[in-house]
Amino acid sequence: MNRRENYLLAAWGVSLIATLGSLYFSEIMKFIPCELCWFQRIFMYPQVILLGMAFVRKDFNMARYSLVLSIIGGTISTYHYLIQKVPFFKENAPSCGMIPCTGQYINWFGFITIPFLALTAFILIILLSYFIIRTEKEGK
Repeated sequence: MNRRENYLLAAWGVSLIATLGSLYFSEIMKFIPCELCWFQRIFMYPQVILLGMAFVRKDFNMARYSLVLSIIGGTISTYHYLIQKVPFFKENAPSCGMIPCTGQYINWFGFITIPFLALTAFILIILLSYFIIRTEKEGK
C-alpha cells in the first residue's frame, strides 16, 4: 500500500472507532444524546461508509468530501465542548432540548468529554484528508 492508501485506511478507522464509540455510549451505557451530539453524528456516521468505499475503490477524491464533513462536524464539536467547559459559553448556551447540551456524561481527567472525543476524531480525519489531497497533488 502507498501513503495515500494508508491515510485513507486510517481515516476510515478513525471514523469507524468514533461511530462505534458513539453507539457504545448510547446503546450500551444508555447515555441519551443531546441535539448537538446528534448533529455531530450526522457528520461522522456517513464517513464510515464513504471512506470505506473510497478505500476499497482507491477513490482518493473522497478525501475532499470527508474534509468538508469533518470541518463542519468539528466546528459543532468545538462549540459543544465550549458550552460544556467555558463558563461564558455555558451561561449563554441556548436550551438544547430534553437533554441539556451542557451536561457531561463523562469527564475523564477533568477535560475529556464526549464532544472532546468527537472533536479529536474530526481533527484526525481532517489531517488525514489533507494529507491525501496534498499527496495527490504531488503525484504520489
